[in-house]
Amino acid sequence: MSSIVRQKVGKHVYLYESVSYRNAEGKPRNKRVPIGKIDAKTGQPIYNGVYLARMAEQGTPIPLPVVPPTFTVADIQHSCVKEFGAMYLLERMAEQIELTQALTEAFPLRHPEIFMLACYLVASGDPFLYCEDWLSRTEVAAVGSLSSQRISELLAAITFEERERFYQLWCKRRSEREYLALDITSASSYSSLIEEVEWGYNRDQEQLPQINICMLVGEASRLPIYQVIYSGSLKDVSTLHTTLDKLAAISQGKPTLAVMDKGFYSAKNVNAMLKGKGAVRFVISVPFTASFAKKLVHSERKDIDQLQHTIVVGGESIRAVTKRRSWSSTAEVYAHVYYNAMKAARLREELYAHVTALKEQAQANPAKAQQDEACVKYLIIRKSETSEFGYTINVREDVVAQALETAGWLVIISNDVADAKEALTIYRHKDVVEKGFLQLKNRLDLDRLRVHQEDRMHNKVFVGFLALILMSQLHRVMLDKQLYKRMTMKKMLLSLAKLRVQHINGERILFPLTKEQKEIYTAFRVKEPL
Repeated sequence: MSSIVRQKVGKHVYLYESVSYRNAEGKPRNKRVPIGKIDAKTGQPIYNGVYLARMAEQGTPIPLPVVPPTFTVADIQHSCVKEFGAMYLLERMAEQIELTQALTEAFPLRHPEIFMLACYLVASGDPFLYCEDWLSRTEVAAVGSLSSQRISELLAAITFEERERFYQLWCKRRSEREYLALDITSASSYSSLIEEVEWGYNRDQEQLPQINICMLVGEASRLPIYQVIYSGSLKDVSTLHTTLDKLAAISQGKPTLAVMDKGFYSAKNVNAMLKGKGAVRFVISVPFTASFAKKLVHSERKDIDQLQHTIVVGGESIRAVTKRRSWSSTAEVYAHVYYNAMKAARLREELYAHVTALKEQAQANPAKAQQDEACVKYLIIRKSETSEFGYTINVREDVVAQALETAGWLVIISNDVADAKEALTIYRHKDVVEKGFLQLKNRLDLDRLRVHQEDRMHNKVFVGFLALILMSQLHRVMLDKQLYKRMTMKKMLLSLAKLRVQHINGERILFPLTKEQKEIYTAFRVKEPL
């Protein structure tokens, strides 16, 4: 076998062909034959004529030396440097989760611009107003202008049928057994021209008209699957049936499990899920305003706090009891009752401290305390001539006891999940959707829609949905690969944005990758850019 070795002699580096062989005694030996040297200026090999002729005779190609391009000072001054690393990651990641494929099929003519807008929201977090500036400093696929006017035209051009087509294609690419968490958030708007923007209960306590966005998120992939927009005046419970019907149509019969918080609970909703078109598999928390939950807690209060009822979820020791209960004359549910003694004790101490502080406040200024809603709730404050304060102040023990009656307790019902630990684990993972909404409104600048026509409103929320898919995948990988121990998502994107490319006279030059950038690409299973 032969190999090429280098040997430095003085200021020069020479090339030798080293051939391995055995001598007459069978001992291994090497024979070196000079074949050229390294050019001191270019660092490229220069082979001698004898070696090149021999290689040509053997039919072995010799790679020609790579001559690096030379540029003048004027060339460099007129060159263009653009950010590259963050956009490269988003593009490769979208291909991995098949978002690119779904968008291309659903929007054959407009998918590059739509995807670019979603990437812009993730990479910058700024309003669409500044998209053109971001586009000018980022190396992206050719999409033309994305000025405010062009974005407005694009948001008006996307049709309802195209959006629904995307949801169908996207849903097909998700796991068949993936749980779906369902929740609703509000997004406010100043517009009076959008029919679905109405005055209603705003979860952010803002005095603005709003829309409600109902979203379903896969708890295994942690990716948004589907979203529906409703009038702002509708309550959570009134939207469930319509949403589940739409989900069934989008998923085309794929089995799903809806995971919901107590905001969706009502006897009517549970009946709809048990008896609707092809009963819906569900896990839902029951509020203690419902007599069903109160009765379950009352029946288990004396006996639940035992070792035999202990489960451990997320490092917490919790008591749990599951019983099959009749819901109606034709249906039964699994009723999971949980008691967290540590949480109950903490809530009790917090309430005791709160009430004690209120009592001290009332003793200092009884007249003012009589006007304080919190003081009146927990204290009886009366004028008294015999008291040294001029008032008697007593704790409403019955109100305190009532407040602590369900402290540390949780009731979950399901028509599908029979195991208490599994049901609680599924329910706790629902915070994926809540975190998604927080990102949607804060990080993606969708808490104010800043659009004034209904079609544009729907499509801006849709672009936000696509951006949320990308951010959710970033979050999942960062969590799984423990990247959050070293950086935030924003810091990671900023680190990648520092990877740039320079274009000089038609030549594209990629800046060297840092160690951190290489580690990020490795974590996301993305090949380093070339």
